[in-house]
Amino acid sequence: MSSDQDVETRHILDCFRDRLKRIIIVEPLLDLLHFLEPDRKDRIRAKLRVDGDISAAALLIDEIVKTQDKGWSRELITALETVGCTNAVNYVLNGPPNPTEEAENDSCVRLIDLMQLSLINMKTADVCAHCFSQGILTQEDQENITKATQNHGNINGARVLLKRLVKNEAGWFSKFLQALEDTEHHELVRELRGEPCNKDESMSVETHEFSTVEEAEQMCLAADKEADSVNSSLLAEDLNSSVDSSVLSVSAENEDVDMYKEGKEEEKADLTENDDPPASKREIVLRDYQMEVARPALEEKNIIICLPTGSGKTRVAVYITKEHLDRKKQMGQPGKVVVLVNKVPLVEQHYKAEFGLFLKHQYSVERVSGASQLKISLPQIIEQNDIIICTAQILENSFAKAKNGDEDGIKLSQFTLMVIDECHHTKKGDVYNHIMIRYLRQKHKNQLLKKQDKSPVPIPQILGLTASPGVGGAMSQQMAEQHILQICANLDAFTIKTKTFEEEEAKTPYKRIARAEDLKEDPFGDVIKKIMDEIHTHAGLLPLCEPGTQNYEQWAVQKEQNAAKEENQKVRVCAEHLRHYNEALHQSNTIRMSDAFRFLDKYHNEELKTKSSPDDEGTITITDTERFLFTLFKDKKAKLQELMGKPEYENNNLAQLKTIILKEFSTREVARGIIFTRTRLSAIALCQWIQENPKFEEVGVSASYLIGGGDQSVVKPMTAAEQKDVLQRFRKGEINLLIATTVAEEGLDIAECNVVIRYCLVTNEVAMIQARGRGRAEDSSYTLVAEAGSGVAERESVNEYREKMMSKAIAKVCKMNRADYEKKIREFQIQAIVEEKVKIKKKQQKGMMKESPSKISLSCRQCSVFVCSGENIEIIEKMHHVNVTEQFSKLFTVRENTSLQERLLDYETNGVIACKKCGQQWGSMMLYKSIECPCLHIKNFVVTYGSKKKTFSKWSELPISFTAFDYTQHADLLVEDSEEDMDCD
Repeated sequence: MSSDQDVETRHILDCFRDRLKRIIIVEPLLDLLHFLEPDRKDRIRAKLRVDGDISAAALLIDEIVKTQDKGWSRELITALETVGCTNAVNYVLNGPPNPTEEAENDSCVRLIDLMQLSLINMKTADVCAHCFSQGILTQEDQENITKATQNHGNINGARVLLKRLVKNEAGWFSKFLQALEDTEHHELVRELRGEPCNKDESMSVETHEFSTVEEAEQMCLAADKEADSVNSSLLAEDLNSSVDSSVLSVSAENEDVDMYKEGKEEEKADLTENDDPPASKREIVLRDYQMEVARPALEEKNIIICLPTGSGKTRVAVYITKEHLDRKKQMGQPGKVVVLVNKVPLVEQHYKAEFGLFLKHQYSVERVSGASQLKISLPQIIEQNDIIICTAQILENSFAKAKNGDEDGIKLSQFTLMVIDECHHTKKGDVYNHIMIRYLRQKHKNQLLKKQDKSPVPIPQILGLTASPGVGGAMSQQMAEQHILQICANLDAFTIKTKTFEEEEAKTPYKRIARAEDLKEDPFGDVIKKIMDEIHTHAGLLPLCEPGTQNYEQWAVQKEQNAAKEENQKVRVCAEHLRHYNEALHQSNTIRMSDAFRFLDKYHNEELKTKSSPDDEGTITITDTERFLFTLFKDKKAKLQELMGKPEYENNNLAQLKTIILKEFSTREVARGIIFTRTRLSAIALCQWIQENPKFEEVGVSASYLIGGGDQSVVKPMTAAEQKDVLQRFRKGEINLLIATTVAEEGLDIAECNVVIRYCLVTNEVAMIQARGRGRAEDSSYTLVAEAGSGVAERESVNEYREKMMSKAIAKVCKMNRADYEKKIREFQIQAIVEEKVKIKKKQQKGMMKESPSKISLSCRQCSVFVCSGENIEIIEKMHHVNVTEQFSKLFTVRENTSLQERLLDYETNGVIACKKCGQQWGSMMLYKSIECPCLHIKNFVVTYGSKKKTFSKWSELPISFTAFDYTQHADLLVEDSEEDMDCD
């Protein structure tokens, strides 16, 4: 073929590229095109893996038309003929067929696409063999379909067959019908021909009855228009026709076509717990960069995978888990995988959206957390399942039980692979680190055992996952490298694997900092500051920091603690009120003045309520200081209410936020956003502000808040079920703007956003990277709203610098000489083991020095009244400290628990117990196996030992061994009392 014919072929390819890219089969064709250089072929193959056949074929055509080699067109035609692309050959040699023939063929293609739901249930192997004999499939096609069927099931094989069929030249449809007829798919043939079915004659469009092919085509065209907004890339790999979007709209509900592809995590969680996904959803396909970071783990090495949020770290872990268990099975060895998370919601998320979804058809997968309703012990769960997803604390508790000889304990050696999610938390004091210290001790013991020619104790392979290990507060590049090495040592990592994403792979959000202007006048804030000054004078306090800041908060907390120990109730109660005024000041600077006022008003009303709750012995005593504080607020209340009604005095941060939200939601076709804020109160208040403002509704904003589940006295926490419901509605699009605390920054599977805002909030570089990573969608923006004079913008700049330090440090560690790396890792590990030994020894010495509980006493933190001796305290489940004595019951009153939470345990929290004298909350009333047990929270008391007085935030800080609660003894007393009551009757 001459160079003139090369020019003509180039012209045809260029003119008919839209048609040709849909009928060319890329993968086998590339092997036969020798005029394309290897690097060009690699680019096309990469495109094929990521975006599917159509995009890859378009790139292939682009590369072919650039070719200058003589005779390339002859080679192309030969290659097309060899791989069975006869339709493409006809276009290249003869141009397009006549319009009628082309339209008829297109109608057949559309009909196959529309009927895909029915067709994929065909007997694939039989149909494939008959299609091959009819000449509409090649030998290579038959091998590919057979392989897909054997490896991934009948449905997957059917999809491959249909995808290949529609690339044939006109005439293939009648041969396909014959193949179906020969394999006894008579019902399918009748549907494809538009003949009446044997079933109900009044079948609707959904059952695919069409009287003619033309009618089917009209239906397809209508579906095309309806599905324009659907992302066609979802189907690029499975459906390679011009109606990909319409197929999705018709079939996604039942088959969820390829919805588990990378970047579509929001749709995964729609599956219910008992959904058993079809085989097509079980295939785990990794991208090149994912396979690259996974490779050392597949070679059974311990590694840390560091990939940005949304880049598929967990999917890589699922793949590694499957390969690990497959390998163990092939070798006839037991395999057991534990997946550790640091938040309860992540247990369910990993089960439903990843490990359970992809692996439960092949391996038994179970999840365990504090919210689990399973009634069997952890050892049983581990014994009965291949993959266990659980919170790290549960595992650590079981390890501790095993060490103490408890039957409910488990050992590290029971696992062959341990996956640690958000592994940057493996640092001193964290539960992850406690688990890994056990691992490191055993690893080093094994080295000694080997030297003694003894069998080592099995330890699991370790796989750590993180989006950002951070730099741990490092001030220099060298310190940053030490931090990365420390994390690698903590996880015993052979290496840390990461990926520098190129522009086309990474979706880096556009970033901006919106600085709010200083408020020229702040009369509302001035009133609060005047109140605080009067309290300072009354209590004789002289703060050294500005009210409304975090430093002031810390100062007030310290003053309250010291005053409680010194029994200075005047200063203690003043410091407590100052903390609340400081919070209100912060709120007025970041959210609305009305929110700050409501916060203060609610606090004072609740405090007054505790002081005026009558009981059998009269009213709780109000001190002169408390009366002064209540009067002070009452006197200023009207002024605060007046000022909060003047919008000109609202802070400028809200104005900035309003501008950003309105712009983002009015200029985007589809907007989905998340706002991060510091406190639960501000998250709820911002949500109310948005819901109450009609301007936001006009641009389509539908907002909800997402806050943490831990107990907090100021705001009722969100239960796991409530969090799940909000996230589910966000995925479905019922909500398009989340206002969240940092609970949403890390780990939780949140649908990809294109608007991310951090509102007056900056923590560290890890949180910054996690929050920014929520902007996974195309054309994302990341905005920091910086409060005037707060230093937020400056801290963000520091975080950006630390992020660069982190990237350099990881790169440097990855390039370290192997011997130097291993030496450094060993040094860190030996240091950690020695430190742990010293810590244990100190703890043991402390334990040996433990005094009798009778040597300590508890007094009310507020009024200093004696509460009880330590000998009256018993402990339930090594956790809950209770006092069930009759003497103690006379000292407290029971109030309603306003933030009651469901607990799936043997006890329920029924109410709050409070001091009868001053109203100070002491703890909660528990119902433990039908026995009412007043449970004491140590933070509400001052502990006296000898002449020393101390305050504690948790019981574990107090080195006293309390008596275990004797349920039988108390139950017997309860029975005796009830019998006496019956006798009296």
